[in-house]
Amino acid sequence: MQSQERETNDSSSPGRNLIALVTGANKGIGLQIAKALAENGYIVYVGSRNLKNGLEAATEIGANAQAIQLDVTDKSSLTKAGSKIQSDFGRLDLLVNNAAISNTGLRDRNLLEALADQRASVASLEEVRAVWETNVFGVLAVSQAFLPLLKCSASARIVNVSSALGSLTLNMDTSNPHRQMFDVVYGASKTALNGLTVSLAIELESLGIKVNAVSPGFASTALNNFEGTESVEEGSREPVRVVLEEDGPSGIFTGPGGVIIPW
Repeated sequence: MQSQERETNDSSSPGRNLIALVTGANKGIGLQIAKALAENGYIVYVGSRNLKNGLEAATEIGANAQAIQLDVTDKSSLTKAGSKIQSDFGRLDLLVNNAAISNTGLRDRNLLEALADQRASVASLEEVRAVWETNVFGVLAVSQAFLPLLKCSASARIVNVSSALGSLTLNMDTSNPHRQMFDVVYGASKTALNGLTVSLAIELESLGIKVNAVSPGFASTALNNFEGTESVEEGSREPVRVVLEEDGPSGIFTGPGGVIIPW
């Protein structure tokens, strides 16, 4: 049956649009990724916890975009979204796991104050669990939920939006000026996400499903209280390159400029 589905839903057939789902696509890097995919002929599902925000983003993107309610921490939400895409197209060619949070609310703290609160010695376990629920377990839940649809594609890919902050190799390099920012809440969640990426890449390589991670750099988004040093447009360049690279390798972690980041 699976081989029949792959033949019936062959995304490489002439005139067939590629189908993509981007989580957390109503703003920031996710919105830029969704725009680029739509501009390049993909039919893009704009995943958003708040459907109203997703509808506004899809309208901004244009005809190739369709809003879909998607909360990565809610199993029923994932089930409904999967059923919708199954009913519409019967397959998924590209899954972009972009949805993430850096904390449970910066409130009136600046970025450095928030990071100080997220050091391993003082971090709130409740905040660790909340962030990891989205950044790690949410990504795993989404990947598992949509894997059956990815298996129906002739050339499926998964791209996880990570961060160089999660690289253990870079954090253990004493010459790295940013290593003091490695916290147990957000930074370590990206380390776990990288491990998840490697695990999926190894498991799915025999099926021809490519899995990669990409870091947008220090872009100014809600994740860092808009204190990043690059614009969203600048930060989205490498993620956009990776999601559009249909014939690239698998199991690779890259950052701005296509630089390979050590796991």
